[in-house]
Parts: sequence; structure tokens; C-alpha cells
Amino acid sequence: MKLLECSRDELLLPLQTVSGIVERRHTLPILSNVLLDRSEDGLTLLATDLEIQVCCKTSFGSQAGAFAITTSARKLQDILRALPVDAKVSLESNANRLQLRSGRSRFTLQTLPADDFPRLAAGSDHVGEVVVSQGALRPLLMLVQYAMAQQDIRYYLNGLLLSVEGHELRVVATDGHRLAFARTSLESEHPRHEVVLPRKAVLELSKLLGESDAPVRIALLGNQVRFDFGAVELFTKIVDGKFPDYGRVIPAGHSNIITLDRAGLLQALQRAAILSNDKFRGVRWLLTKDSLRISCSNTEQEEAQEEIELDYSGAAIDIGFNVNYLLDVLNALSGSQVTCAFGDASSSVLMTDPGLDSFKYVIMPMRI
Repeated sequence: MKLLECSRDELLLPLQTVSGIVERRHTLPILSNVLLDRSEDGLTLLATDLEIQVCCKTSFGSQAGAFAITTSARKLQDILRALPVDAKVSLESNANRLQLRSGRSRFTLQTLPADDFPRLAAGSDHVGEVVVSQGALRPLLMLVQYAMAQQDIRYYLNGLLLSVEGHELRVVATDGHRLAFARTSLESEHPRHEVVLPRKAVLELSKLLGESDAPVRIALLGNQVRFDFGAVELFTKIVDGKFPDYGRVIPAGHSNIITLDRAGLLQALQRAAILSNDKFRGVRWLLTKDSLRISCSNTEQEEAQEEIELDYSGAAIDIGFNVNYLLDVLNALSGSQVTCAFGDASSSVLMTDPGLDSFKYVIMPMRI
């Protein structure tokens, strides 16, 4: 039975949209599949890992009859990618097989029943809805997502805090050693509500969102959050647990302040990091009058040293950091300068962008 005829990209682009969450190996084989579901409204593609669900609706394919079928997301994507850009594709169903034809090429894929495909049930507890542009939400996520923990036993740190209050949307990520905070304004006022989004959902959102002014509707559904933008709908379960009080972590009143060229500092740290200890990744900053000396060393007694001239007349400070934490934030920022506010050698440091008052980054010192 013929299911569908279309161009390669008409099928490949929505498939790429949903297949990012598909795990290569899974205890449930059907979770490696994508659901292709056609109705009179067009073709819908859906993928899930039971925690996150991504759905992409297309306007093509409404001709002929309805069908629903699941097949391997990765294999179908790899086949379509390998075809010429202008290729025409047809899909046919035969018993438990899906046949893809294009020109003189033919591929036969295994299918599993569409009725067995799991879907996340939409939460009935509708707490509220927030609307923000894609061009505002994506940069916000990019500014903080690198600070999320990975496989921490404090599972709520393996995600990102999304906080709505008044006319502000805030995002916060921390792994216990550093914290990134960013906020943006909302047109309408909202009651206070906070959810922790899982790491995988945050990374997937960052890939799917664009830079346009097109809206993203964020529906808060009790133990779920739904993001609607364009033809895409992303559902995610939220992470249970009490996120740290980030307001208490962000230091205020540090009087030793320096402003540096962001690109110059980034390049100096990248060079120095070549000779840092592979395990601890420590970098030492020695701040004295009008000078910042950066040094790294390793177990082979090798050492790198960089010196940056600056305008500084405060107290001398000798402090250590994980160099990766510095590189992460400098790569995430796009401004020409970065400001660092110090207390003493044992106090956390506040890093900001002078041209971006909606962002703060706190980094704890380390002993070197």
C-alpha cells in the first residue's frame, strides 16, 4: 500500500527535528522508532524517550488516506541524508515492513505497530502560560546551559531552573561549583512559578529554537512543561527537587573590580590551559596593581604564563579556578568586555558583561 510521495527534504527536515531525543540503544525497541501519523491535516512525526516528547507537524501529505506507522528514526534519517538533495521519495507499507523508493534505490525497513507507540499524556493541571520570542529564549538558554551538572546525585542540579515572576522570565543553572543566571522581560505579568527542566530537554530546545521573533508558548502543566513554536511541540517532564536559592549565591558588594577584553582573556586562557593539569584543570590568577598574571602548570613541571595589563589599584589577590569554568562563560558571551568582581582569595567571583545587565556568572575558587 502506497503511503506517501514527497521530496527528500519534506520528510528529512521534520524527521531531524524530532529524532534528536531518540536513544540509539533502549530497553524498549519501539523508543528507537519515530511515529509517522497522517490525517487530513497532514503528516505528523513524533519521537519520545518517555521523559521528553517532540512532535513536528507538516502541511504536506494530506492527500490519500490516513495511516500510522513506526520505523527506526536513525536508519530512516541516514537513508534520506544519503539521497541526492533533489530526490523524490515514496513510502509503501507491506506487512511489517516499510519500503522507501527513490529513483532506482529501494530500502526495506522493519516497522512496529503504531498502537504500541507510547505518548506522554498531557498534564491536566494547567498552572499558566508564558509567551516569549524564540530570539529571546534561545540566547537565554545558551547563556546558562553549560553550567548544568552532569550525572550529579543531586538530580535537580542536572537541569535548569525556569522561573517566572511578574514581568520576568529567569533561567539558572549550577553544578555546585559555578552558577549562571540570565533573565528577560515579559510583556504580561505572571504569578511566581518555578520548574526544573531536565538537561536533555534544555539541550534539545537550544538546538530547535531559532533566532526569529516568532513566539514560543510555554505551558506550565503541573509536572510537565510544553513548548510550542512553529510546527514543533516539545513536552518534557520536570525534575522533582528543591533548586538552590540562587539569590543567596550571587555575591554583592565585591569592591575589587577589573574589566578585561573578553577575546584577549579567552585566548590567553586557551593558551595557558594547554599546560594545565589534565585532572584538576587549575589556573592561577595573580592580580596586582595594573597587572593580571595567569599561570598553569602540570605534573611534568611544565608551566605556562600569560600577563595582561589593566587598570587596577585594589588589593593584591592570588586565586585559583578551574580553567574550563572560565572558558565556558567566555565562549557563551558575545560582548567585547567582561567584568570580574573579587572579594578575597577564598570568596566566589562574580563575572558580568558590561553591556548585558541581565546576566551574572558566579565561580567558586579552587586551591592550587
